[in-house]
Amino acid sequence: MINKIKQYDWKKYNYSLLIAVIILCLISAFTVKLAGGEESGASYMKGQLMGMFLGIIIVAFLSMFDYHFICKFVGVYYVAGILMTAATRSPIGTDNHTSAWRWIRLGPITFQPSELLKVILILTLAVVFVKLSSRLNRWSTLAIIFALTIVPVMLILSQPDLSSSLVVLFIMVIMVVVAGVSYRLLFPIIALGLPVGVVLFWYIQQPYNILLKANILKDYHYKRIMAWLYPDKWDPTGDFNYQQNRSIRAIASGQLSGKYLQDGGTQAGQSRAYHAVGVNESDFIWSVIGEEFGFLGCCMILLLFAFVIFKCFMAAKKSQDYLGKLIAAGVASMYMFQVFTNICVVTLLLPNTGLPLPFISNGLSSMISSMIGIGLVMNIGIQPAKSSKGFSMRNMYGNGPSSEIDLDLEL
Repeated sequence: MINKIKQYDWKKYNYSLLIAVIILCLISAFTVKLAGGEESGASYMKGQLMGMFLGIIIVAFLSMFDYHFICKFVGVYYVAGILMTAATRSPIGTDNHTSAWRWIRLGPITFQPSELLKVILILTLAVVFVKLSSRLNRWSTLAIIFALTIVPVMLILSQPDLSSSLVVLFIMVIMVVVAGVSYRLLFPIIALGLPVGVVLFWYIQQPYNILLKANILKDYHYKRIMAWLYPDKWDPTGDFNYQQNRSIRAIASGQLSGKYLQDGGTQAGQSRAYHAVGVNESDFIWSVIGEEFGFLGCCMILLLFAFVIFKCFMAAKKSQDYLGKLIAAGVASMYMFQVFTNICVVTLLLPNTGLPLPFISNGLSSMISSMIGIGLVMNIGIQPAKSSKGFSMRNMYGNGPSSEIDLDLEL
């Protein structure tokens, strides 16, 4: 193992990516403290700092562990992830007083398996694409990829957790495109999918739709969608969109530079509009950022996110093999979808659905899964261009997925 570590190109270690992530984590610790106020702020901050330090250890560990070796056991990860997600409906499952069974409790630890399952699926799909690269442009290959994705999607939907299931689907779509599947296969899917999507979007608005009657589409999902589409008719009093409406008021009140700079933070734990926003330490953390740091602060954090996502895609582009390219692209797509969706929900650009903001929202599960993604990307970036036995799963980026791939992953 030590000899393999010596072969890494440490000059390419992505320190700038790690620094950007640490800055986001420090912003998170400070912001959740403000969100929690005097009652819970110190506890939230302590938890986020502990999550950050644990995450840095995970990044350092994964940076040294060759991702080819990690991918040898994707079958074990996939089954374990499925079982843990299914266990949310078992005696060890818990709803954390939210009426959504998304967590499992192991002693003093409460964990959300769907967060880890996102990373597991990225690794699983990447390995499957590599193994099936010689017949990438067959319908059977897409069927296998879809089958591996739909199982966790259905389990996550049963919790129910619509937002995380959409993340998983988005990851699959991006990885299919990055894998190099021919447009001769993708075009018929797109040509059929777009009109079907439009019809489905119209159909779910109908009160008699089968999805609603079969409880596949939850009643509160339906009401949130209708209140978002037709607020004057469905939500004249603002009851359904009250959380998002209050969030918008909080963000708007921050104006250009934010209230924290205006009053020096003396009123941060008291008269702030975001204190009226539910789960402002987690899914609606952007309302706290907008009010305290204003438009300029929001732009700075968005630039940090853009930098992190860009670095992940660059790691995919510069990866020494097909496997690394797919993993890095999958991680980037996970961050990209979650950042976009979280901020759109908080600003009422999308219907209300709970989804954490990577590295920022309070919660150990989200922090750990996000850090695992960074650790994998860091390791991909330092792989040597050429190596002896032990780094044999090589398929240079420029050669395409059709090149012969050695599946000997022995270290």
